[in-house]
Amino acid sequence: MKRTIAILLPVYKNDNVDFFSQSLNSILQQTYQNVIVLIGVDGSINNALKERLLSAEKDDRIQVIYFKKNRGLACVLNELLTMCKDFEYIARMDADDISVPNRLANQMSYLLLHPDVDVVGGRIEEINEQSERNGKSVTYPLTHQECFKFFRYRDPLAHPAVMFRKSFFDKAKGYRNEYRKNQDTMLWFDGFMNGCIFANLDETVLLFRVTDDFYKNRRNGFKRAKKMLKDRFMINKALHYDWSAYLFSFLMFIMTLTPPFLKKFLYRIR
Repeated sequence: MKRTIAILLPVYKNDNVDFFSQSLNSILQQTYQNVIVLIGVDGSINNALKERLLSAEKDDRIQVIYFKKNRGLACVLNELLTMCKDFEYIARMDADDISVPNRLANQMSYLLLHPDVDVVGGRIEEINEQSERNGKSVTYPLTHQECFKFFRYRDPLAHPAVMFRKSFFDKAKGYRNEYRKNQDTMLWFDGFMNGCIFANLDETVLLFRVTDDFYKNRRNGFKRAKKMLKDRFMINKALHYDWSAYLFSFLMFIMTLTPPFLKKFLYRIR
């Protein structure tokens, strides 16, 4: 019997309805068909999104859960996780990205072959507003130990591209509700601190959408930069990372304060 995968897909008012449709369709058209999609609506949304969600609910694989107040991604994901107690496998998806057709099948196969692994991701390739690849991809480390070393500098997994075993949340206890941003970094930190095992596939699993707004809204402001630096220092100390992790934290602090056009350039060349 095929195992059911629960897909967590949050939606909020600024999501583009066309991008959302592409995202949802990429899940419904997977080669692995035994899925249930839990769409969490974070507060009020526009009429176009409302109509698309009403249409989506006609598919018996989809459940739409409406939350009256906008509380942020971490809160929505934790609410959706409470609905996943009977699911052994839980995957993430964002409302503007596109999963490649065999993503779920390959991630499921990997978890079945590696029962010790709690979460698996994979390579991502960037797309623009026209859903065209821009030539940039991000490859993540494959093994747990490599992921741990990589976390000195950057997140070891692409959050919207992962599949969890339920055991991950049994150990790490879910997302930190107080984090409206950076909730994925803190989730990986809690995973490492609680013995979760990480891995990535050596293949593209997700097309990650990057628009101009991505750079304008990406980690701007001194208060935001200061909070990230403080969190990074805490992570470095708790995981016993060396001096290079602290140096990189300072560099990221400076990058966070740069104007969008420079941030875009640095992001492209890193």
